[in-house]
Amino acid sequence: MHDFLEAVPARTPAPGGGAVAAIALSLACGLTAMAARFAPDDWERRSEVVARAEELRAAAQPLADADAAAYAEYLRDPAASDAIVAIPFELARLAAETAELAALVAADGNPNLRGDAAAGADLAAAAATIAARLVAINEPGGPRAAAAARLADAAAEHARRMAAPDVS
Repeated sequence: MHDFLEAVPARTPAPGGGAVAAIALSLACGLTAMAARFAPDDWERRSEVVARAEELRAAAQPLADADAAAYAEYLRDPAASDAIVAIPFELARLAAETAELAALVAADGNPNLRGDAAAGADLAAAAATIAARLVAINEPGGPRAAAAARLADAAAEHARRMAAPDVS
């Protein structure tokens, strides 16, 4: 992790926004899983939510390296542009689902971990916004740009719900 944190501000084109969004999303998934593990024993969705948050985390983590590699490849060959759109689009999709799960955990889970679940929703929404912007930049007017924007809007709405006192 230290190497990654040192690489971000370096004068190199990658890792950049996509890789950082993938790490933020991984952390969002981790917070969601952790908060769900502390949900009341009688919450019937606890195991399902923990498992899905862990699946999302496992899917998001490798996208940090994949995004950096895709951008490096794009710099060598601009015709190899699909990955620089496909990877952030996948990030937006995963982030929207993570924000929804985090909102569910904040609403129905352990009230003592509501802030952690809400932080997961916030991080997921930020990752979705970054990813959607990258899709729009790299495929302006393309079909994935509009879909990614909708995913980012959905993630942001789940995070906004966390700001309400009743988080429902």
